[in-house]
Order: sequence, then structure tokens, then C-alpha cells
Amino acid sequence: MQFHLLHPADQIILIMERIYRYGMTTTSGGNISIVDENGDIWITPAGIDKGELRREDIVCVRSDGEVAGIHKPSSEFPFHRLIYRTRPDLKAVIHAHPPALVSFSMIRRAPNTNILPNERQICGEIGMAEYALPGSEQLGQHIASIFAKGINSVMLENHGVVVGGKQLFDTFQIFETLDFCARLEINAYRIGKPVLLTEDEWNTASYHQQTEWEEFVPKGYSIKEREIRRDMCKLIQRSYDQRLFTSTQGTFSQRLDANSFVVTPYGLDRKYLEVQDMVRVENGRCEAGKTPSRSARLHQAIYEQHPHIHSILIAHPPNIMAFAVTDEQFDSRTIPESYILL
Repeated sequence: MQFHLLHPADQIILIMERIYRYGMTTTSGGNISIVDENGDIWITPAGIDKGELRREDIVCVRSDGEVAGIHKPSSEFPFHRLIYRTRPDLKAVIHAHPPALVSFSMIRRAPNTNILPNERQICGEIGMAEYALPGSEQLGQHIASIFAKGINSVMLENHGVVVGGKQLFDTFQIFETLDFCARLEINAYRIGKPVLLTEDEWNTASYHQQTEWEEFVPKGYSIKEREIRRDMCKLIQRSYDQRLFTSTQGTFSQRLDANSFVVTPYGLDRKYLEVQDMVRVENGRCEAGKTPSRSARLHQAIYEQHPHIHSILIAHPPNIMAFAVTDEQFDSRTIPESYILL
């Protein structure tokens, strides 16, 4: 999906629908805005069910202050406007109340993004804004003062989180990843104590993610490959809906033959992947014009060393990952189904 080509109102509807569907806000909570090239701010309305928003519900506040729309803008509009004035480089803002992040806001601490290699890179530094009455000018000043430091992810004491970005989808990726970190950290502390990555480990992981591929132009796509691409898209989208993947993480691959496989692309939204987005890797080269998952080299090595393996999945579901980040042992014998399958 070419998300950036959608009208601001349509972008807001799509993202708010995702946030609400996945339990990251309530019918009354949360707001999203986009500032366009004219300086107009498109924002969710006040007092309208977040689970039933329509295109015509989105409000446009013109750069001269005129309000266009059938509703009043969100009561939190003042801090959205202040963020844009403080940080002209930001073009989208998301504010919501995911239960895990609200839990952190109540103890006035940010989730630790050093829990996995990519999360810190996606979220950047996380700030904490002092508490003030929701919708007040004072709250806006507190939030804007943190954004003024160049920080794009801001926890609000006893409230929730605000995230800004250059496009709405980029902003959503940060927001979703921060919520993922919060859920994972909470789960980890239920069974042990998370082991955080050291600075050296994080730097090493960041360095090795930068992989260059030689390219090739496919001569065609076999029936087998078309079926594989279709099935992968279905399973990837299902994994996202089950919250086993996020928009930025989770990789499938399927072997085509001894020297080639199809793999998830890098940097594309897992929820809306289509068959043409999948990437064929063949003889150590990737399909021209595409970027395979950063874990594609690992998939390639596994296929080369283990001819009996025909499919690989890498994911980070917060429940099972609690065991991975605490080094606690997972016992598959707790119920028959898990023991039989695993």
C-alpha cells in the first residue's frame, strides 16, 4: 500500500482503526493529527467513538485558525498545534492510551527499548512529560518542551504517550514498537528479570543489519512461487492480526528449490503486504528493485546447511519472548497440544 498517497483524512481513519482494533485505545481516548503542505492540521474529532470514525468525521483546522468539519477538533488539539510549532520537521502526531504504556506512565517510567536489537533504533530516545490536566495549555507546554529537545517519543505522566514523525505511518511504527516493548517488559518481569543488551551488543547488531545484495531480474514466476507468495501474505497478515507480528517485525520465508527462496521484504507494513512485495533470493542475489528482510542472510544459511528445512519463521510475540529476554526455561509439557506440536 502506498500509504503516503492517501488523503490525510483517510490516513487518520486507517491508523485509528488499527489502534482501536488492537486494544491500544478506547472509544473516547486517543487522537491523531497530520499537518499538510498548507499548514492545515487534520485531526480526529472530540467526543466521537474512535471505533466508528468515518472520513467526514475528521476535522481540518486551517493555518488561519478556521475550523472545517461537522465536529469540534479533539480536546487535545492545543498540544498537537504546539508540537508542530516547536518541531516543524514533524508532520504527524499520535496520542493514545495502550494499557501497557499507561501502566508505565503511572509509575512514571519509560519502557526499556534495549530489550531487543531493533526497538531502540525505531523508537529513539524516550522523554517523560510532567503531568498536567488533559486538554490544557500547560500540558501542551510540558509536551512541547520535551519535543523541543529533538525527542519524538514522549511518555505523559499518569496519562499515556505522544509520538511524532515525518509521516503518519512512520509515527505509527514508533508508537506500535514502543507499546510492544512495554508489553514485553511487563511479561518478562512476571517470570524473571529481563537481560538488557549492552551498548557493544547493540552497536554490533546495528552494524550487521546493513547488508548489501547483488540483484537479478527474474525471467518469470512459476505456479509454485505464485502459490508460495499468496500463502505467505495470508499467514503474515494473520500473524499481524493475532499480534504475533508488528508492522515492522516478523519474517516468513519458503524454499523454492536448492538455491532459491521467497522471503518477507524489509521496511514494508506487515498488515498490508501483497504478493508483489515478496522478495525472491536466488544464488545469493535478490530480486531487482526490492530489499529482503534483514534476516534473509540467516534464512539463506539455514537453507544451505539444512536441506530438509523448507520454511522458516522469525517473530517476537511478547508472551514467548518473555522467556527469550529473561533466559527462563519454557516448558512445553504444560498442556498436551504444546508438547505434541513442539
